[in-house]
Amino acid sequence: MLLAYFDTGKSLFHQNRVGQYGKQFTIFKIRTLQNCCGSISKYGMFLRRFKLDELPQLLNIILGKMSFVGPRPDIPGYYDKLEGEERKILELKPGLISKAALKYYNEEAFLKQQTNPLKYNDEVIFPDKIRMNLEYYYKQSFWEDLRIIWMFIKRYIS
Repeated sequence: MLLAYFDTGKSLFHQNRVGQYGKQFTIFKIRTLQNCCGSISKYGMFLRRFKLDELPQLLNIILGKMSFVGPRPDIPGYYDKLEGEERKILELKPGLISKAALKYYNEEAFLKQQTNPLKYNDEVIFPDKIRMNLEYYYKQSFWEDLRIIWMFIKRYIS
């Protein structure tokens, strides 16, 4: 985090996210954007590539706001707007990793390729994440969590 401080002018980034039961909480990450221009620093690119910028979320896990496996917490305006059966996702504690996060691990770069990134996210990616998170809701178990953790390990080791 000391390198992040020298690289970006601050070491931690925090933001409100929607958590369990729709309650907002503060999520922590290592800061990867430079203060001067708002672009991702070279060090930040490395951290993001391997998801190391999310290590401070271990504090969110210790504080009981997150778990290791579960739907990734989103910014207000998405999960808190779910209706019907989709609201079941809010019963789950948000997680550090999920099948949806593994599928969309490079979401930011993918969205940059779209003509209308917000529309594509709202009409394609977000509904797919909802589908995957609902699937997790119905299948959740210790073994399913281990399987997702194993998928995460394989993804970042290979």
